[in-house]
Amino acid sequence: MRKNKINKVRLIKSLLAVTLLGFSALTFNAAAINQTGSSSSRQHMFIAEDTVKVVAGAPLKAEDVSPLLAGEQIPVLNLRKSSGEMFDLNKSVSETPTIIVFYRGGWCPYCSKQLSGLQEIEKDLTKMGYQIVAISTDSPENLNKTMDKEKLSYTLLSDADLAAAKSFGIAFKGPKSYDKFLSETSGGKNVDKLLPVPSVFILNKKGNILFEYINPNITQRLSAPLLKAAAAALRDEV
Repeated sequence: MRKNKINKVRLIKSLLAVTLLGFSALTFNAAAINQTGSSSSRQHMFIAEDTVKVVAGAPLKAEDVSPLLAGEQIPVLNLRKSSGEMFDLNKSVSETPTIIVFYRGGWCPYCSKQLSGLQEIEKDLTKMGYQIVAISTDSPENLNKTMDKEKLSYTLLSDADLAAAKSFGIAFKGPKSYDKFLSETSGGKNVDKLLPVPSVFILNKKGNILFEYINPNITQRLSAPLLKAAAAALRDEV
């Protein structure tokens, strides 16, 4: 298992492009990463796996997650939509450049605010040629409740067993106080009581990661205006 100590935020070169687009006043406590994401560079970046305490293949702390890197390709994933139908994520990405947002669940107030912010820029992102796909631990039934509550028009997917979060390298063991709660909101599928670190990935149609924002601090999310600017900066690369 790889280990990457994230201070607060992991950003790539596209965030620098965003800064040039008028966001130079914003500051981040960021951990810079190399865009190549090569296996050799990872060996220098990550500490030996036996120093990381894990459960069910995921670290105990959000700060210890080891996400996919910029330039890497997303894994093969089929997840359920709010309707209960299966959604072939890779097929959808191959047809439309995609912004993937991992959030904890509709029960999280910070997530709800983030989802609402995404809805505000959804039309603008669509005009740029992107689609939004938001993934959480919620069951399809609970996704429906979130869509109705927040009046969302983009796609929500259920990662109730955290298979997607694990494959993206952003799953970690949730607090003990969440155990019963996580089981209930996932429809009983979150047996390991894991959570995803809130994350945003911008992908091209090949499924390669062009931009990522990953923050272990659950109160801090990538703002809608900044995401919109990042998406605009990457239009020629998707």
